[in-house]
Amino acid sequence: MFSPSGGFLSRDTRSDWVRLRTLILLRWMAIVGQLTAITVAHLHFGVQLPFGLCYLAVGASIIANLISIFVFPENKRLSEAEAMLTLLFDLSQLTFLLYLTGGLSNPFALLILAPVTISASALELRTTLLLGAVSILFITLASFFHVPLTFDDGTILTIPVLFEFGFWLSIVIGILFLGLYSRRIATEIRSMSDALLATQMALAREQKLTDLGGVVAAAAHELGTPLATIKLVSSEMMDELADNPQLKEDAQLIRDQADRCRDILRSMGRAGKDDLHMRNVPLGSLLKEAAEPHQSRGKSLEFSFMPGEAGAERIPIVMRRPEVIHGLRNLIQNAVDFSRSTVWIDGEWTPDLITVRIVDDGEGYPSQVIGRIGDPFVRSRRSVQDLAKRPEYEGMGLGLFIAKTLLERTGAELTFANASDPFLTPAERPQRSGAIVEVVWPADRLLAPKVSRLGDNQPIEV
Repeated sequence: MFSPSGGFLSRDTRSDWVRLRTLILLRWMAIVGQLTAITVAHLHFGVQLPFGLCYLAVGASIIANLISIFVFPENKRLSEAEAMLTLLFDLSQLTFLLYLTGGLSNPFALLILAPVTISASALELRTTLLLGAVSILFITLASFFHVPLTFDDGTILTIPVLFEFGFWLSIVIGILFLGLYSRRIATEIRSMSDALLATQMALAREQKLTDLGGVVAAAAHELGTPLATIKLVSSEMMDELADNPQLKEDAQLIRDQADRCRDILRSMGRAGKDDLHMRNVPLGSLLKEAAEPHQSRGKSLEFSFMPGEAGAERIPIVMRRPEVIHGLRNLIQNAVDFSRSTVWIDGEWTPDLITVRIVDDGEGYPSQVIGRIGDPFVRSRRSVQDLAKRPEYEGMGLGLFIAKTLLERTGAELTFANASDPFLTPAERPQRSGAIVEVVWPADRLLAPKVSRLGDNQPIEV
């Protein structure tokens, strides 16, 4: 999970996920259900129960709820240990009620699944394993040790041993299945939430950089005139102070510093002023800007731009959107990271579609993860060779997820594939033998508007 500083938070920092009031509300529902079941069983079905102990067990839950309400604030969130103890209390209270009301002959024994499901959805794996083991232990003890259900006429409710064993087995399987299912779904939701947060932060950072570039470029443009005036006046002063070397040196210093300011502002404002020239760029310029941070990483980046059909020779002018630049930059970074020496970046267009294809000469995507590319936190075991080549690489799959999410927001469709059969020998493999990423936009989603607000250039009349 991303922290505001830009790093990842460990899973151990995921505390305070469960509100105490949520568990209090669930416990009130359980209390109402338990009282209703005890009352109906006695009045309607004539079941004789140890009512004193039953009401004592329910009263313990009521007291625990009242203490929690009056002692803790309404916005109290439970830590991992507090949530575990709360669920263990509910599990113990329910097991004690089952002991008093027939054990596995009581159909409400199924409710022992609830604490495990809650833990699997919101708590850590070790807590869920502990609660699952305790639940299986408690339900097993309740099957052997319990107060039998007795009716008013003295008849004792008995069920076949096979049925009782089947009920016990179904509860145990339910604990394992629902725990695993809830854990898997909750983990995927958390991973997606973390990755979306990282995507939003990456996009916000790219947007800030774009806005900052526009501000700097505008400042460079606006300061150009006063700096030129300073340079002109200082040059005139140098001519007039030819007979005064000391003052002439001061004028020379002023002119040199004005030149230095001009060079600094020019280097900071290379992107141009934040106007239509900056927002709309040719497709080739967009791809080269996205690849610029990786030009000096020791790999060759080769660009090619060609129309996909006759009549579309002119390279399209597209919108310079931060999400497009950042998404393509992540894809290019991944290609550069895994290539041997060369990455090809191809731009192709038709009147209806704009396609960007990124190919490298590396090993390609692993066969076991190619179907899951674009999912966050796709991990794969790293060999010793991988660790030696890329010690800083985490293998999270987050960069591709961010790229895929950002580009799909702009209307693109992404396809991931390998350029050649991974079982070919090095001599048999083609030059473009690694991974392929193809990004396809409908032309109307990426093309810049044709209406220009700049006006036509007018000739200068002398």
